Amino acid sequence: MANLPAETHPAARQRITQPRLDEFAGGLSFQLDPFQRAACEALEEGHGVLVCAPTGAGKTVVGEFAVHLALARGGKCFYTTPIKALSNQKYADLVARHGADTVGLLTGDTSINGGASVVVMTTEVLRNMLYAGSSTLDGLAHVVLDEVHYLADRFRGAVWEEVILNLPERVRLVGLSATVSNAEEFGEWLVDVRGDTAVIVDEHRPVPLGQHMLVGSRMYDLFAGNSADDRTVNPRLVQRVRELERRSGWDRPHRGGSRFRPSARVDVVTRLDRDALLPAITFIFSRAGCEAAVKQCVRGGLRLTTPEESARIRQVVDARTAGLPQDDLGVLGFWEWRDALERGVAAHHAGMLPAFKETVEELFVRGLVRAVFATETLALGINMPARTVVLERLVKFNGEAHLDLTPGEYTQLTGRAGRRGIDVEGHAVVLWQPGVDPARVAGLAGTRTYPLRSSFRPGYNMSVNLVDRVGVAAGRALLARSFAQFQADRSVVGLARRIDRNTEGLAGYLEAMACHLGDFAEYARLRRQISERERALSRPSGAARPDGSARHSGAARRGGSARHGGAARDAELGVLRCALRAHPCHSCDDREAHARWAERYDRLDRETDTLRQQVATATHSLARTFDRIRALLAERGYLDGEQLTEHGRVLARLWSETDLLTAECLRHGIWDGLTPAELAAVISALVYEARGDATAPRVPPGPVSDALAATVRLWAELEADERRHRLERTREPDLGFAWPVYRWARGESLSAVLVAAANNGAALSAGDFVRWCRQVLDVLDQVRGVAGEGSPVGATAAEAVRAVRRGVVALGPV
Repeated sequence: MANLPAETHPAARQRITQPRLDEFAGGLSFQLDPFQRAACEALEEGHGVLVCAPTGAGKTVVGEFAVHLALARGGKCFYTTPIKALSNQKYADLVARHGADTVGLLTGDTSINGGASVVVMTTEVLRNMLYAGSSTLDGLAHVVLDEVHYLADRFRGAVWEEVILNLPERVRLVGLSATVSNAEEFGEWLVDVRGDTAVIVDEHRPVPLGQHMLVGSRMYDLFAGNSADDRTVNPRLVQRVRELERRSGWDRPHRGGSRFRPSARVDVVTRLDRDALLPAITFIFSRAGCEAAVKQCVRGGLRLTTPEESARIRQVVDARTAGLPQDDLGVLGFWEWRDALERGVAAHHAGMLPAFKETVEELFVRGLVRAVFATETLALGINMPARTVVLERLVKFNGEAHLDLTPGEYTQLTGRAGRRGIDVEGHAVVLWQPGVDPARVAGLAGTRTYPLRSSFRPGYNMSVNLVDRVGVAAGRALLARSFAQFQADRSVVGLARRIDRNTEGLAGYLEAMACHLGDFAEYARLRRQISERERALSRPSGAARPDGSARHSGAARRGGSARHGGAARDAELGVLRCALRAHPCHSCDDREAHARWAERYDRLDRETDTLRQQVATATHSLARTFDRIRALLAERGYLDGEQLTEHGRVLARLWSETDLLTAECLRHGIWDGLTPAELAAVISALVYEARGDATAPRVPPGPVSDALAATVRLWAELEADERRHRLERTREPDLGFAWPVYRWARGESLSAVLVAAANNGAALSAGDFVRWCRQVLDVLDQVRGVAGEGSPVGATAAEAVRAVRRGVVALGPV
């Protein structure tokens, strides 16, 4: 099916009778937009679909119709999401529509009604099902991949491609994506690997978005014109910014900096409230910054709620947090958090306790919390639309460096502004500070180029599963069909064109440097060899660096005149000079003109060789990585030809970034004999990653210390093998969470554990602690599964799961 925008899609024109769609649409409280109807009609006609539309446009309606269609036809539908919180949200929505008996939920640590006709799950769960050949896949008709643009994610993106490539051919795919500029390219790949797929692209926002800058206490429109196509920057805004920069001395750096002071956060919220621009989400790219903003608002006496609303907020808080242990409320900052909520103010970031985050989400959606200070993680699919989105800065820290926001990030963040059916217009507000050029903001707001780039690459678990399920040849063929290879091959097309153009240029240069006296290419080669030899001899011993791109020396151009020093006596150089003078072309009157063409030929020839190397690297690059992985696994006893060994079958059931290291630890028995708390502590090193620079942590002495040392030794051996096989290296174990999870698994209180962690140089928020504990639980569950509860280490893993999964760790989804 052609890749067409919604308004030109055949299904949108023909209006063929669609009984299932009519039935579905009749139960909605709103009329379907053209792109929604086009996508749903394509689904009912039996096509797969890729829907690309802005945040808030209503893409999920298409996914919900896939559920309706599957149920109406007696089939199954899996609805996948990138994060557990979104899975839980979608599960609640579908239960409300179809009933708890019809809908299930699978998120790794949560299993509810997994055999249902409709199952919501994280994408990783579906990937694991496919590799395991689960019977749950029987009768599967549709799979919804919500937020499918996640396949660009550096760490988890490969999972989406694995699902797309491994789903049975009969299953129709429903891909829901944010707006990307290469939707057609992605759609072409889907057609290639999944068959008939309709690509529905809609760039229209259902709620228009106004762009503004807040300069001091004054709000300015970013653009001058009223037309959406007019991207002229507001001249009044530009003039005001220039005045402030001159007045503050920002345009004279030598004066020692700016006297400008940005508006206080409480003043910004008050201004938004006065202008009827709440509820608002203010993005602050720092957890500490979000918490500080809430405290500033509370200290400033800000209150955005009525007494009646405060009472309703308290009711929701009490219901949502009823399961929290009373002894933990103090260390969780519960009372301060609830006080801020009752004022209508909250933070939202990954370091918060899951129950706290979910409470904030519910209260915001219900209009009771009206000002949220959030990190960018809120923009990742959670349904929290606002009237206004505020950006404090246009720079964020990615863990390694401070980077400017990209147009795609700006669009995703500001896309939260404008509630469909509530707001006539959404608003994006950038707070001005010295150095922020309105033209740059306009560039971010006006750019429509957000390409989707695959991050797919084979890993150890994927490789053994491919060998086991389809064999080596078919595995290599499957990798060759990935979106990553599709894009690499497309890049080869451009490189091939450049090589062709260069080849034509080289032929022209050869013609231009042709000499009637002899082979000038041979003569030019002698000149080049003389130059390289002279350079090598002129450098200190050991510093020779061949570089054919430099211009030929004067000695070579003059036929090899004598040089002072190791060069005049060098035998090799003497032979070359004699050969140069004896060459027929040496006496040509046009010798130097020919030589200039020869230099151009040489430079272009080297460039063309580089391009050919790039082509060779790109072509079948994933298959070659697969071959190198198989060679390493064969050396280590996980593969025997095209067969999995006993150890290979263990690896096939381990899913983590450190899958092979986990398998090696089990294989060598270095975790045998540990207690449940000790095993949890050691396994934590395989999942934990400290934020920023951390001091060297202490670890529990005795068995834990010994097992961790053995684990690190195994990692070092594995890393050396990976280096030798030219593979991406497994990350080094991080020991920073060993003490906290060890003490928690022994039964200590949350307060004691967090205090001990801080004293050990690993300060953790309650939310971080819960998140890392759940990642430890995930690996413990896998160890229990592959080892079996009848084995000592399997039984210990089962006990460790029970020891860790308690209190705040056991409360609600992450």
